[in-house]
Amino acid sequence: GYYNTKIVCVCGNVIETRATVKETLHVEICSNCHPFFTGKQKLVDTAGRIERFRRKYGMKEKAAGAAGA
Repeated sequence: GYYNTKIVCVCGNVIETRATVKETLHVEICSNCHPFFTGKQKLVDTAGRIERFRRKYGMKEKAAGAAGA
């Protein structure tokens, strides 16, 4: 069946809906803060994600540049 549940966004928006899960769902982006709906640009931390990826897999800045040459 369906249960009353809440969807909580990091922007603070809370959406109450019905879903097949009982737990509160946590999301990073919703219609309240998504650039498509707000018309505003939001800076996404892609540089941080790339750096974490490089650290995780042991890739260095120079090695990545040399591989592309």
